[in-house]
Amino acid sequence: MVFLVACTMHIMIDLLPKLEKRAAGSSSSAGGGGGCSCAHTPGEEPRSWAKQRPRAAAAAAEPGWPNKHSLRLLQDFSNEPNSNLTSHSLEKVTERAESEKRVRQLQLGSEERGLMRDTASGQKQRAVQGSSRLKALYEHPLYKPDLPHLSEDDSLFNLNSDVRFYPKAAGHNEGNVEEEEDSPAGEATGESYPNWLRFHIGINRYELYSRHNPVIGALLKDLVSQKITSVAMKSGGTQLKLIMSFQNYGQALFKPMKQTREQETPPDFFYFSDFERHNAEIAAFHLDRILDFRRVPPVAGRLVNMTQEIRDVTRDKKLWRTFFVSPANNICFYGECSYYCSTEHALCGKPDQIEGSLAAFLPDLALAKRKTWRNPWRRSYHKRKKAEWEVDQDYCDEVKQTPPYDRGTRLLDIMDMTIFDFLMGNMDRHHYETFEKFGNETFIIHLDNGRGFGKHSHDEMSILVPLTQCCRVKRSTYLRLQLLAKEDFKLSSLMEESLLQDQLAPILIRPHLEAMDRRLRLVLKVLADCAEKEGFLSVVENDLEGQQQGNYHVQGPKRY
Repeated sequence: MVFLVACTMHIMIDLLPKLEKRAAGSSSSAGGGGGCSCAHTPGEEPRSWAKQRPRAAAAAAEPGWPNKHSLRLLQDFSNEPNSNLTSHSLEKVTERAESEKRVRQLQLGSEERGLMRDTASGQKQRAVQGSSRLKALYEHPLYKPDLPHLSEDDSLFNLNSDVRFYPKAAGHNEGNVEEEEDSPAGEATGESYPNWLRFHIGINRYELYSRHNPVIGALLKDLVSQKITSVAMKSGGTQLKLIMSFQNYGQALFKPMKQTREQETPPDFFYFSDFERHNAEIAAFHLDRILDFRRVPPVAGRLVNMTQEIRDVTRDKKLWRTFFVSPANNICFYGECSYYCSTEHALCGKPDQIEGSLAAFLPDLALAKRKTWRNPWRRSYHKRKKAEWEVDQDYCDEVKQTPPYDRGTRLLDIMDMTIFDFLMGNMDRHHYETFEKFGNETFIIHLDNGRGFGKHSHDEMSILVPLTQCCRVKRSTYLRLQLLAKEDFKLSSLMEESLLQDQLAPILIRPHLEAMDRRLRLVLKVLADCAEKEGFLSVVENDLEGQQQGNYHVQGPKRY
């Protein structure tokens, strides 16, 4: 009898929350929805972490997934309105008041975000209605030089033989926004391929993507709209990064938001312990394209639902275990990494929405090997030691005699990368990569730009040391820098217009945009000093010989 009574009480205890929840659901629906701030409707069954997974039965037997007891503990500490339905009426009244307060806060927050979005959309509309500086820039003769004829060895992939090695990609055209348009000569002609694969096929010896390739715009839309099917932590690196896979079999690297746009890097932070910013990755892609380098893979901003698009789809148990609900009832996680992966530095949503950057993956290393090179002007990454280039003013003479910098365009490409980093304020450029197939006669890839745009009030002149020591620059780069210093093609205005195309606009605050104009003048001053010291023809190397330049001519160095 005691056993039967105990079983009956146990069953009643399990059924009581459901009955009370059903009663609460009917009363709230009769009252117009009430003040529930939870992610599910009151009439639904509570969305526990285990029930959301289709493999819950199998996972329950695994030690990493919550059992019934731990699930009940999670619900008790989740502070959700329906997690303590058996409490006294006073607790329920208090809980409802807190819930209504959270709703008001969320409404106020959404109104503020709406105002920011309205401002950005208004600026975007004005940019479209008025004359587009960006469009005029890309129509300029400096942005229309022809590439050399591409042979089979100049393309990263052969369309007919190499693409078959991509599993499941060939013939899959979901999300291919621009499939009806003809691709430019030398690029992908298979409209049935997804946009990420068409991007890979378009890579050649001279560029990561062409200037007017419609596939890039379609790929940026895919990064924002494609359904996320799986998430895993990226190994290596100092801060948390996630690998996200999409329904069309594409992949992207996700960097979550760690700082607001108004925050600057604290002055006491070393460059190697600075935060990696998601908006810096987005802005770096747009800056790289405006400079006409086209060496940064496409990056787009996206608002991600941490519950549905990360926690519910990940099979990475180490990542899954780090999710928790904060005292403010926001979903948080921190993952595993060297820096800033702890409860104190957790990434929290509002309540489960978080901004982040998504960078399109380059081709798999098994299909297109890349070589990693140590940057000759790499910093010491030490609190007290200095690198050789910081104490030896003739360091560049030694670099010029060392392969691959003793011939070809590699040293000039390093100068391009130096200017690119200085405009962003990025001190964290320890390595760079190239595609192994093309040997030393190819461009360098500008990866990992998250530590840029940290300080708008300070110009780190040590980033420009390679340029001041070597006094070498491509003619095409020099001419574009001069163009971007003109009022008609002001760099800050072009960046502002370009960044408005991103979903998370505004990406950079005004002081960062103005800092780029100021730094551009400093770059041109360094080049003017070099030309005065060594002669203009010794500093500016003509890489436009034999290419169509229109009626644009070289101006001599100016004093800035």
